[in-house]
Amino acid sequence: MKKIKTSAGLLMFRTIKAALEVLLVHPGGPYFQNKDEGAWTVPKGEAAEGEDLLERARAEFEEELGIAASGDWIELGSVKQKGGKTVHAWAFAGDLESDFKIVSNTFEMEWPPRSGKMQRFPEVDRASFFPVEEARMKINPAQTVFLDRLIELLDSRKTEGV
Repeated sequence: MKKIKTSAGLLMFRTIKAALEVLLVHPGGPYFQNKDEGAWTVPKGEAAEGEDLLERARAEFEEELGIAASGDWIELGSVKQKGGKTVHAWAFAGDLESDFKIVSNTFEMEWPPRSGKMQRFPEVDRASFFPVEEARMKINPAQTVFLDRLIELLDSRKTEGV
């Protein structure tokens, strides 16, 4: 029986000229190099059974982007992706320095397939802030729920005066 995978991630957001933007990452490696719409994701990674999911999310953010995440965590719940993986996410307000350069962990795989040659690729090859409507087109379709939940929670905070 196949074990269902669980991942945890962080969705950094900022407001520029009253417009909400979210930080998404593009997976590295040859399978994603020519994919754009629907390929971007919340910075995330696989969690071990029983592992603290927020701590895993923070560690993955740092591993994929090369910077530590900190802030007031906004729980966004979880979604189940098409392949069966469950992704848990938290949002936090933040920004990147203007000279930010992505520093991602790498992975190794046989490439080209059946060539016997092993090559290293970054887990993440790009990171960018997108206005929410553009992010909806870029993000893995299952993860659009995180955008909706973030907007709803931020709106409720404004209403409550938080």
